[in-house]
Amino acid sequence: MRLNKFDMNLVVVLDALLTERNITRAGERLFLSQSATSGALARLRDYFDDPLLVQVGRKMVLTPLAESLVQPIRSLLIQAQTTLETRPEMNPADISRKLTFLMSDHTSTVVMPAVAREISKQAPGISLEIATPGDDPWSELDQGKIDFLLMPNTFLNDDHPKLQLFIEEFVCICSADNPDIGDSISHQQYAEASHIGVGFGSQLRPGIDAVLAKNAGVERKVAMTVSAYSQLPQYVIGTDRIATVHKRLADFWGEFLPIRIVKPEINFPKIPWSLQWHQYRDLDPVIGWVRDLMLDITGDEVSRQLAVGEAAEQLRSQG
Repeated sequence: MRLNKFDMNLVVVLDALLTERNITRAGERLFLSQSATSGALARLRDYFDDPLLVQVGRKMVLTPLAESLVQPIRSLLIQAQTTLETRPEMNPADISRKLTFLMSDHTSTVVMPAVAREISKQAPGISLEIATPGDDPWSELDQGKIDFLLMPNTFLNDDHPKLQLFIEEFVCICSADNPDIGDSISHQQYAEASHIGVGFGSQLRPGIDAVLAKNAGVERKVAMTVSAYSQLPQYVIGTDRIATVHKRLADFWGEFLPIRIVKPEINFPKIPWSLQWHQYRDLDPVIGWVRDLMLDITGDEVSRQLAVGEAAEQLRSQG
């Protein structure tokens, strides 16, 4: 098929080349031989009158024109995929699809198990992949590599729609036999304590616990940094260290681990957690069904009222 003299079959090849920046890897991704991929690149270069990929040292880099095509081509494919997958009526039991969620181990522990159980009952044909955030989770959403991003609302951008699910408050945990900390911890105790922090990605980007401490004006003494909230209790137990964690997660651990939940006297703000999906999939019935299911299962009353208000506002704007 050709559109304005452009072979539309080359769009997928162009996307793979722009993403992989390597002819061999792009071919493997599309199950094409290296010669077939090279031939497609030659036709693309001829159409755009630009080399698109050029060899610099041992690697290939994108030309300025190719850089400008990355997001538009990816958006075009996502929109096409959504259009093809959209059905006027949808029965969850008939869905056969894989959905990828990107979230921290906090939400994968306290939110997703109930959601996964309900999906398995109502839509057994849906397979789920739960991944942890890397260095740039937002680009993974932009490029359509994931279906949902679940993070604190302040960490999400305004380029795609989002839905608030719940509001999380924060507490401290310490070892159950820690003699120096009572039922609460003062500002001074918090500042002087030995903390365990959490970081994400290859550079251990600070977690929400670090953001909270910074916003509260506290310079924490971080004795140790781990890469997941689920690792915190084992490094707190039997020590004088403390950790700042989500209350839902602390309550979950407190059921079976020798820790104590301690209320900080620091006035930590409560943080809204929101679900985000790609703008081109906003009308995708599967995305909409999962989104509503997650709100029904995990959403608090404040978030449900917000969702109702937003829906009413949308209806008014359409009418």
